[in-house]
Amino acid sequence: MSSEQHTPLMKQFFAAKAEHPDVLLFFRMGDFYELFYDDARRAAKLLDITLTQRGASAGQPIPMAGVPVHAHEGYLARLVALGESVAICEQIGDPALAKGLVERKVVRIVTPGTVTDEALLSERRDTLLLAVARNRQGYGLAWAELSSGRFLVNEVAGDDMLEAELARLDPAELLLPDEDGWPQAVLERGGLRRRAPWLFDADSGRRQLLQFFGLHDLTGFGIEDRPACVAAAGALLGYVEETQKQRLPHLAAIAVEASDGAIAMNAATRRHLELDTRVDGDTRNTLLGVLDSTVTPMGGRLLRRWLHRPLRDRRVLGERHHAVATLVEQRAETAVRELFRALGDMERILARIALRSARPRDLSTLRDGLALLPELRALLAPLDSPRLQALAGELGEHDAHAHLLASAIVPQPPLLARDGGVIAEGHDAELDEFRRLSTHADQFLVDLEQREREASGIPTLKVGYNRVHGYYIEIGKAHAGKAPVHYTRRQTLTGAERYITEELKQFEDKVLSARERSLAREKLLYEGLLDALNENLEGLKRCASALSELDVLACYGERAQALDWSRPRLDEAPGIRIEGGRHPVVEAVRDEPFTANDLVLDSEAGGGDRNGVRMLVITGPNMGGKSTFMRQNALIVLLAHIGSFVPATRAVIGPIDRILTRIGAGDDLARGQSTFMVEMSETSYILHHATSESLVLMDEIGRGTSTYDGLALADACARHLAAGNRSYTLFATHYFELTALATPGSGIANVHLDAVEHRAQDGTESLVFMHAVKDGPADRSFGLQVAALAGLPKTVVRQARARLAELEANRDAPATPMTAQALDAPQQIGLFATHSAALEALAALEPDELTPRQALEALYRLKALS
Repeated sequence: MSSEQHTPLMKQFFAAKAEHPDVLLFFRMGDFYELFYDDARRAAKLLDITLTQRGASAGQPIPMAGVPVHAHEGYLARLVALGESVAICEQIGDPALAKGLVERKVVRIVTPGTVTDEALLSERRDTLLLAVARNRQGYGLAWAELSSGRFLVNEVAGDDMLEAELARLDPAELLLPDEDGWPQAVLERGGLRRRAPWLFDADSGRRQLLQFFGLHDLTGFGIEDRPACVAAAGALLGYVEETQKQRLPHLAAIAVEASDGAIAMNAATRRHLELDTRVDGDTRNTLLGVLDSTVTPMGGRLLRRWLHRPLRDRRVLGERHHAVATLVEQRAETAVRELFRALGDMERILARIALRSARPRDLSTLRDGLALLPELRALLAPLDSPRLQALAGELGEHDAHAHLLASAIVPQPPLLARDGGVIAEGHDAELDEFRRLSTHADQFLVDLEQREREASGIPTLKVGYNRVHGYYIEIGKAHAGKAPVHYTRRQTLTGAERYITEELKQFEDKVLSARERSLAREKLLYEGLLDALNENLEGLKRCASALSELDVLACYGERAQALDWSRPRLDEAPGIRIEGGRHPVVEAVRDEPFTANDLVLDSEAGGGDRNGVRMLVITGPNMGGKSTFMRQNALIVLLAHIGSFVPATRAVIGPIDRILTRIGAGDDLARGQSTFMVEMSETSYILHHATSESLVLMDEIGRGTSTYDGLALADACARHLAAGNRSYTLFATHYFELTALATPGSGIANVHLDAVEHRAQDGTESLVFMHAVKDGPADRSFGLQVAALAGLPKTVVRQARARLAELEANRDAPATPMTAQALDAPQQIGLFATHSAALEALAALEPDELTPRQALEALYRLKALS
């Protein structure tokens, strides 16, 4: 309908809604945020709140749904978790002073990637907003975490690398130009926002960045020659300014996060290794679950970032390992962790201070954190570790801020500043006077009443108050003639007269306005505290960053002692040697002792059969531990490259550039890919990207197709990895034929995990898995025994045993000449195959040795075969 037909309030709503048509609009009306029309219907379903119809506009009832202002954060959190965005339309100014309809304005838009409110954030997980731009060279990525102020960019070359980065960063919201041709994996991600393509222009992005940061060029950020990064960063910054509608002083710089500084892991590898989420979506019993004993939320978030970006810089890793060793040797990690138990999430608190949305308890938490710094510095001072001393220096001196907050904020402040009671007594004399007036009014009136009775000689004189006439002195009719001359009549009642004096009038003016003036003064002082803290925001952010890293390093120390982990050695010489390696997650969840195993790949110090070996073909029964053995070694390598100690007696690791895995099976029905297609796609990625410094895990390649096809593919892949890629490879298989690959000089060796059949006195049989890795191939499979353990009907197992005996007998029977019928049997033809006879004849020709006549005859023969 025409807006002219609506009421003034609905006109105001539709004007705000027209500016934000794609998001829910929280429209402030007194103590509620109301939603109207389609927004109300949608929110009622999403939040399970009541949908009503009240009043009318343009002759039609108005569908409405609302949430209380004091509890709106809980509803916002639910909507953001569902991927929704909400525009907050607030009342501007004081409704009591407004003439007519109070003005309303959208003050911010809450989106999944831009939330900063504590109630809307996951405590131990980063909430990232990411933008992607593209050009002929590849993709530019820019991501920011508004709740901490981090702003980073990176460039990647192809679709696979883009998918890997998205899997690593896992953004809550993804901004893309509204164009065709994006990879399917990108389009399937949650939180996708399509934006106008012109918003991703490199030139306009550069101008926007220069204006935002107040610079003449971007050389200082290292992105002047990275147009795709500039385009993505400009698009992201524009979106943030559009949604937050305020200055963002905590986004003070852009950092470049180069891909070549980290060990590469594609999305499949992260999924297979279950770093922080299991394949079934469960977050328990993962590597992060075992490793994360950080005390603070900001330490937990940093640990997660480190886990998803293992470094290649051996200097940085060496400093971390040395710091952990120092903490353990000096038994200092316990004291650091105990001190940190009084430390809050300073990183996010500082972001809210910058955005001026910090609450009183944020400031008290910051106050308590800053008060710990002297004791923490004293604790770190005697520790002989370059990294720990560097972090101690980065903590900085914040005594002035600590003293300011200690004197200004009450020990236990209220939740909200608007209710008052935040500023401590003695901090501001004017505020103290207002509070004294409002809290000691009763005693003043008692004293005044006593004085006036004595001065006037009227024993029944009373001092009172009512909301209409204010304060008064009441004298009964019998004594009205005794009223002093300085009394001014205020009200006449049937049996009494009420008066006011100049003293009482002044008191009334002070008291009645004291509460409002007290709140206004507190607000002014609170804003002053935010101003003072923002003056040294960068120093405080460096302090929070140092505290986060100290928390992680102390966590590493605690885990090393609690789980009996050892310090790894990162060597310049190629190879991987792990002695007594254990799977950190399996060991943590098992009640019985874990069987440790060694791994030696291309280690010159190893000697014997393992010297020069770069691939292990691993055989053995299902449930024997092949997959556990492979994954534990990948996790040990990964842990070493995030600065942690590792679950092994000893670990010496040479240069590693990638960890690549092909484990497990599953359809990808959304993309129309079968289990085998997924397997081959992941295998293809590995064969194209693995190098001589890559660690590769391959589990049961070829099992998704027929036996001979699968065996042929597994054999070819193993040969390619050993001879072509020359990667450090753990190749688990049930194809015993592959054990023949382990020939002298091949760089391949066989190992196996064994199992033993046990017959009890009652005649029942059981299978005992040894879980120990031994040299050489397995001598048999235990598939039928495992099937029996799984509970297959005994008749099925017996039939399978009989059939297995037949197959083994036929396999061992002597070869017989092929019959004519066999020769005429149809052969398997490839999906894209041409006639093999013609190809074989063509391959046999030597063109340089043919005369023109012979070449022509050969052409006729080929024609006849086609």
